[in-house]
Amino acid sequence: MSNEEVILTPEGKEKLEQELEELKTVKRKELAARIKTAISYGDLKENSEYHSAKEDQAFMETRILTIEGMLRKARIVQTVNDNRIQVGTTVVLHDVEMNEKVEYKIVGTAEADAMENKISYESPMGVALIGKSAGDKVVVNAPVGEIEFKVLEIK
Repeated sequence: MSNEEVILTPEGKEKLEQELEELKTVKRKELAARIKTAISYGDLKENSEYHSAKEDQAFMETRILTIEGMLRKARIVQTVNDNRIQVGTTVVLHDVEMNEKVEYKIVGTAEADAMENKISYESPMGVALIGKSAGDKVVVNAPVGEIEFKVLEIK
């Protein structure tokens, strides 16, 4: 992991802390039990359950180290209510081409999750939105071409 700071909202920090706690307490114990059970099956060379559990353990320990590093380098951003889009704000947009409303929360890269409509401030859309106000038109240079939005509301 690089030495760059990790931008997080307070909610993002809390979510990472909860994930870290679960990995260190619950998941570690579950994996230890899986490994112990797999060892009881005998011959470890051809024991697929053992190898699977060890791979899961390695992945989990890597994730723990990653989260710990992110939290050490975290800069928690507090939203300032100045009616401009910034990291931590939720924005309601009108997609001009599709004629529909969309809502996104602007977050740091570590929190971005398209399934939850959380977009990074470093993404093409995030870059285009930062600093805009309600009523502004925004053109996003996306891989599929330019997409036009109108900012309806900032929460």
